[in-house]
This record gives sequence, structure tokens and C-alpha cells, in this order.
Amino acid sequence: MGLLDRVERGIEKAVRGVFSTGSRARVEPVEIASKLRRELDNKSITISAGRTLAPNVFDVLLSDEDFARAQDWGTPLAEELCDVVIQHVRSQGYILQGPVRISFRHDDAQREGHFEITSRTEKSGGAAAPVAPRPVVPAAPSREPTRLQPVLDIGGQRYSLNAPSIVLGRSSEADILVDDTGVSRKHLEIQTADGVIRAVDLGSTNGSYVNGHKVDGSVELTDGSTITMGRTKIIFRLLPQPSGGRP
Repeated sequence: MGLLDRVERGIEKAVRGVFSTGSRARVEPVEIASKLRRELDNKSITISAGRTLAPNVFDVLLSDEDFARAQDWGTPLAEELCDVVIQHVRSQGYILQGPVRISFRHDDAQREGHFEITSRTEKSGGAAAPVAPRPVVPAAPSREPTRLQPVLDIGGQRYSLNAPSIVLGRSSEADILVDDTGVSRKHLEIQTADGVIRAVDLGSTNGSYVNGHKVDGSVELTDGSTITMGRTKIIFRLLPQPSGGRP
């Protein structure tokens, strides 16, 4: 099963029960994923040889009923759909000028089971890149305050950083086991203190890298930082979590 298939299965799991109740005429998450890919293909613009610019900001326009369902699971669904966009951008070799953002909007013109997607390009202030960072935007405004949950994404598997010290390595004694012969038994430590999260190399044989730069001692991590250990790439993410919600 390909990564995109796993993403789509994750979408269905994340919203199971929300998009499967009520009227049979309803918007299905996989339909949104499919239409996002078509929107990328239709709105991409070739700007030079080998450089095709794709939109990075998307609004999903929904009826009253479908919008209410989407609000219930706004952030998880928006996050999975961001993954759909980024994987399609990678597969087609498109470039983005800013982070991917997806929002759900109420639209009186839509009937239940029907929806539209609008898209646009928004610059992040830097040069265009093959793949932009992937911050998750809540699908709809929330009255609850949000907190940021730090996680590590390793090959599509996410690990919440809920302790002040998390050790990664090939040893079974590590907090997160990384099955890679290029990784030391205790390779890297993720430290959290006073709201700052740092990657600390533990004297590994092959070294640790953050965003392509070798870690000399420790490096502060920010949303979207890429950690490389051996052949393994790890994405550090800060995911919004509603107050009182599940981590």
C-alpha cells in the first residue's frame, strides 16, 4: 500500500462517524482528497523549464450539514488533507511558495453532499521550494484556546513528545526505536525545557543533522525541522490541539 493510500485510509479513520451519519447525500473525505489533487493539477502554472508552481492555500466550501460535520473533526481532517496535497506535489514535481493551508468554509450555495474548492498561492517570504513546510491550520475558528503538541513523524508514524527527555536510537532501551544500521544504539535525545525543544546528539557514530546541518552539541527545533539519522528522516511538528482535547 502506497503512502497516499495510507493517508486516505487515515482520513476515513479520523472522521469515521462524522461523515457517516445523517443523510446519505453527504461529502466524503476521500472525495475532498481527490478534488484537491485535481485542483492542484488544474491550477498549477509552468513558470520556467522544470518549474511548475502549484497553489498552497485551499478553501473547501460546504453546505450547512457538511460544514457542521467538518467542524467536529476540523483539525485532524485538515491535517490529513494537507498530507494529501504535499504528497501529490512531490509526486508531480510541483513547487510551492508557502506552507500548505486548508480551511473549511460555509457556503449557502452548496447543497448537502456537494462542495467546491477554491485555491490560491500565498508566499511565505522565501524562495519557492520543491516541498514547503506543513503546518496544520484548524478547519474552522474555535472558541477554545489551542496548545501546540510537539510530535515526531518517522515514516508516517507519529510519536508525541510528552516527556522532558526522549531518546532515539537502535537500542531496545531507547524511548523511540529507530531500526536503521546507520543509527547508534542511543543516537539522539529530544529535550524539552522552558518551552524550548532541542535535539541533542549523544555522541553518535555517524552524527545527527537538522535541516542538513550537523548537530554540534544541540540545536533548537522549530515546526517542520527535518532531523536526519543514518538513512532515517524525521519531521518535527507542532500540531494545534484544542484545550481539553486528546493529545
